[in-house]
Amino acid sequence: MPVAAPLLLAAFMFACGTYGVLARRHGVMLLMSIELMVTAGNINLITFSQLLHDSIGNILALFVIAITAAEVGIGIAIVMMIYRQRSTVAVDDLQLMKW
Repeated sequence: MPVAAPLLLAAFMFACGTYGVLARRHGVMLLMSIELMVTAGNINLITFSQLLHDSIGNILALFVIAITAAEVGIGIAIVMMIYRQRSTVAVDDLQLMKW
């Protein structure tokens, strides 16, 4: 199996996710960008698992998917709560943690 193709895909996905986190100011878009970065990490885990003929990367990827699903559920709940209180999900407009 050629290793370069999945690794390049994962690098591109991670770069797109990083750009999304740094450039976007919408709460849902931030969550989607973080998901893109985690998915790129999962592609790397599975690629190296197949390269090394070991199943630990596949198992770890399943755990990461489960944790990411929980993170999305909590993140969307937080974004909805902020939207109900502030009528916006723009990250720049939120000053909840400021003194």
